Amino acid sequence: TKKTIFATNTKLIMKVNTAEFVMSNQDITKCPIPQIPEYAFIGRSNVGKSSLINTLANVKNLAKTSGKPGKTRLINHFIMNKSWYLVDLPGYGFAKASKAHRNKYEKFINEYMMKRENLMNVFLLIDSRHPPQHIDIDFMEWLGTSGIPFSIVFTKIDKLNRSQKGSFYAAYEAEMLKTWEEMPPHFITSSETKDGREELLAYIEEINGSFVKP
Repeated sequence: TKKTIFATNTKLIMKVNTAEFVMSNQDITKCPIPQIPEYAFIGRSNVGKSSLINTLANVKNLAKTSGKPGKTRLINHFIMNKSWYLVDLPGYGFAKASKAHRNKYEKFINEYMMKRENLMNVFLLIDSRHPPQHIDIDFMEWLGTSGIPFSIVFTKIDKLNRSQKGSFYAAYEAEMLKTWEEMPPHFITSSETKDGREELLAYIEEINGSFVKP
C-alpha cells in the first residue's frame, strides 16, 4: 500500500507579490541551483495548467495559454516571491505528438522528478469534468511507487453543474481507494472564479516551512 507524505490542514496565508520567469530547458543539470523549495505542475494536455499557474501568480500571461494542446515542451521555471520555484512541466497524453516526442518528454520529466533535490511536491492536475482516466491513475501509481510527494488538483470546477460538483470526487475516491491506503491531498479549483487558489498557496507555504537546503 502507498501512503502520502504531506497532509493538508493549514491556516497559513500566502500573498504572491512577485512572479518572474527564470528559464526553460530539457536538461535538469541546467535547472536553477536547488537552494529554495520547488513545486511542479503537470497534467494531461488541455487540463488548464497554464491558466491555473497564471491564477496562482496573479499575472495574466506568466505561463502561455493556448487553445492547442501540447504547447508546453520544456521544463519552465518561475520564481515566486523570490523564495520558491513554480515549475510548469509538459502535459502528457497529447495524442497528436509523435511517439518519439512523447518518449523524449517522458524521459526528461521522469528524470527531473526523480533527481531534482529541492522538489517538494508535484501538483497533478485533473479535469473535474471527466471520469477517472487510466493515464492519470497510472501516473499517480508511478509517483507513489517512486516515493514522490504529490497532490491532486481538480480543475475547471466552474464548468460543472450542482449535481456534478457533488459527485465527481466520489468517483475518483472510489477508483483510487482500490489500491491506495488513503486519498492524497487534493484541491478543487477554478481559474475563472479563483476557487482553491488560497488553499493551494497556503499548502505551499506550509511545506516551505519544512524545506532543508540540499
